[in-house]
Amino acid sequence: MVRTVTLRKMGGSIGATLPKDLAERLHLDAGDEVFIVETERGLLITPYDPTFEAAMAAYRRGAKKYKNALRELAK
Repeated sequence: MVRTVTLRKMGGSIGATLPKDLAERLHLDAGDEVFIVETERGLLITPYDPTFEAAMAAYRRGAKKYKNALRELAK
């Protein structure tokens, strides 16, 4: 789905307004935090923190490698 939004000056910044139906479908509300990631194809606006995702991937690798030690520590 492609949507067009108009950028507006908001104080010293520039902001974009999300259409109501899109915000509702993505469970976004005023005051929620989203992340803007610059990609080779443009900007990606996402509610998911890409740094957190990378940290979780590292955790999963470590948890798999040290599952026996973690099981013992949990006792």
